Amino acid sequence: MPGEVIDRPNPRPLPSNIDDHVLSLAVKLDKTKLDESTYTGLQEFGRAANYIAAAMIFLRDNVFLERDLNFDDIKPRLLGHWGTCPGLTIVYSHLNLLATQRKQDIIFVVGPGHGAPAILSSLWLEGSLEKFYPEYSRNRAGLERLVTTFSTPGGFPSHINAETPGSIHEGGELGYALSVAFGAVMDKPDLIVACVVGDGESESGPTATAWHAAKYIDPAESGAVLPIVHVNGFKISERTIYGCMDDKEMVSLFTGYGYQCRFVEDLEDIDADMCRSMEWALDEIHRIQKAARSGKPIMKPRWPVLIMRTPKGWGGPKKVHGEIVEGSFRAHQVPLMAAKSDPTELKQLQEWLGSYRPHELFTKDGSVVKGILDIIPKDDRKKLGQQIDTYGSHEVLSLPDWKKYAVKKGNQASCMQIIGELLDQTMVNNPKSFRMFSPDELVSNKLDAVFRHTGRNFQWDEFSNARGGRVIEILSEHTCQGFMQGYTLTGRTALFPSYESFLGIVHTMMVQYSKFNKMARETTWRKDISSINYLETSTWTRQEHNGFSHQNPSFIGAVLNLKPSAARVYLPPDANTFLSTVHHCLCSKNYVNLMVGSKQPQPVFLSAEEAERHCRAGASVWKFASTDNGLDPDVVLVGIGAEITFEVIEAAAMLRRIAPNLRVRVVNVTDLLILKHEGGHPHALSHEDFDALFTADRPIHINYHGYPDEVKGLLFGRPNLHRVSIEAYSEEGGTTTPLDMMLRNRVSRYHVAEAAIKGAAIRNEKIRLDMHEMLSNLRHALVKLQEQIIATGKDPEHAYDTPSFDGKGSVHRDVGYAD
Repeated sequence: MPGEVIDRPNPRPLPSNIDDHVLSLAVKLDKTKLDESTYTGLQEFGRAANYIAAAMIFLRDNVFLERDLNFDDIKPRLLGHWGTCPGLTIVYSHLNLLATQRKQDIIFVVGPGHGAPAILSSLWLEGSLEKFYPEYSRNRAGLERLVTTFSTPGGFPSHINAETPGSIHEGGELGYALSVAFGAVMDKPDLIVACVVGDGESESGPTATAWHAAKYIDPAESGAVLPIVHVNGFKISERTIYGCMDDKEMVSLFTGYGYQCRFVEDLEDIDADMCRSMEWALDEIHRIQKAARSGKPIMKPRWPVLIMRTPKGWGGPKKVHGEIVEGSFRAHQVPLMAAKSDPTELKQLQEWLGSYRPHELFTKDGSVVKGILDIIPKDDRKKLGQQIDTYGSHEVLSLPDWKKYAVKKGNQASCMQIIGELLDQTMVNNPKSFRMFSPDELVSNKLDAVFRHTGRNFQWDEFSNARGGRVIEILSEHTCQGFMQGYTLTGRTALFPSYESFLGIVHTMMVQYSKFNKMARETTWRKDISSINYLETSTWTRQEHNGFSHQNPSFIGAVLNLKPSAARVYLPPDANTFLSTVHHCLCSKNYVNLMVGSKQPQPVFLSAEEAERHCRAGASVWKFASTDNGLDPDVVLVGIGAEITFEVIEAAAMLRRIAPNLRVRVVNVTDLLILKHEGGHPHALSHEDFDALFTADRPIHINYHGYPDEVKGLLFGRPNLHRVSIEAYSEEGGTTTPLDMMLRNRVSRYHVAEAAIKGAAIRNEKIRLDMHEMLSNLRHALVKLQEQIIATGKDPEHAYDTPSFDGKGSVHRDVGYAD
């Protein structure tokens, strides 16, 4: 059975067992009648928008219904979603009216992104499509093009995306509209973001948490979100949870979330109901903001939320072949799927489209009548499709000189502690255009230096309320991602620090954002935006204390799968390279930046100047750890990742003692994508540069932080890959010691040294002569070390001391491995 059987359209929810007194929590408003011109304008806008939306799904000709439809007028493929469109056009018309009458800046975020026909039709009516796409002019030719090309190659797609003027949200994967809306209003005190949340989307986990986002909005410094929950009762083939909740249950839920709940459900006069409700909501928002901006903030303000109950597919066919359509799940997509071949359905389509009386809505040249124009803002800047914040308001950060925070070469330092100082000053320099969104991990990740001049922005906490904090910590990665997207797409810059193992929670969100940004870059009118920036720390290499669940570097692969024009992955090996990388990423535009690094103290291998050169190159030979500065090596050892590179350095030191005849070149890669085959990425090394760095024919052993197949995929297409061996995270872990984590995943100094000896023996007779003996001793030492760790519960005392190399190839300490 494709869907449940219903016996009546738009069934009401069954009554709950909650006491009736909770209904007093719902906002009651006096019923008022709209003046005739406003009422007419709203009605005509709604009819026109719904007519165009329906026509977009079906028609390839006869766009103005100037004759009876025939099968040739119908598109060969019927694509689109009708069910949500009537509700969206109601909201759109009233937001335009609000912008007209109150001169209010409004962005419209649409959770039901599959309702693109409603939004595109409204954008055409207000003239915003024509501004960005002259071919969709507000006349006969423009409307015919819009209708006949929708959901066809070369036309607008069936879902809202970056090609849709006014949009800041990819309308495919549901659940993120609300958090994006709240991110957009931060530090925009005059902005309202109206966000429609569908009752299907409301069943998603990210939406459930995002209702708490209002608790992070300081009305003194930020704008406000007006959420509109569209309850039409059905998903694709089943009723929704909200559709089965009565008013008592809904008002109880949203009161608990911290909202004032207003039901918009007068189907006899929905325009008057919505108009009065939106005016009330805007007045409430301004009341809350006025109190905060006058120095008397309301603690725990109750922001308005509108609950709009309208039938799914309202105004469409009521029944098709005897089955209920309007007010049921059958209205979700295309109500008349056989309209191109079934005479009965074709006739129903004719009656449906004709019910909007299009001849009354369009002039002879195909433009729109005066009543519609009267409710649309005269000032283009106030139109929903032309809000400058949605496409052209990028603010460049004022960044401090990162070298001021550099650590002396040879010392040890936590990368996170050091960059925390840089981020602290960045917040001071950019008090309204830079924020950090983090899942309650900043202190754990040693980034607490950011709190020297700011605090957290949790408005329901008496200790952070109304203090202008620039940091938002909420234990929902989805909400942090949504905040970052909304904040970035409206012109600002954000940073999302997280435990490495849990960034994967937002994998598909990040992909959806990347798709939006890809299409944005392909438009002619969307301007550059800041990159989105992920800071991945508490990595698997030092999560030995938390166990296997906290050991997961898979988000690297997620970013690598993005378009080369977007993907950027950096694994800086020390504090100074990390400073340089963070500074670069915060300056960059249009990318998805992933920075992976350690929070524990690590050796500082490079001075500030060396770090700058190293990061600019993406990789370099570390001559201090190489034999004879890396000339004529027997083998090339490559470290990618902080702790992983340390093991390579330890191996190089070890080899100088146990295999003094072995010539090694040590290379560190900080920009992972230089490894991509030539032409495969903007950062990819040419074949000549690759061979200069890694040699043309010597064995290469790569010690890598992520999964081995990631490096294999990057290198695919380069010549002579038979000489490359790779060790990386191999899903081995538990609660153990840091060095044991390396041993278990075969990325320890012992495993690197073994790979070096095997590789060098190919051309170095002296190494080949003693290879068996050296490898036997190494393996014996490894077993003894594991036994020692198990017996003592800790690593050897000097396991993480930094070896000091001199220019003559000696190492100035006992490297601490077992003999």
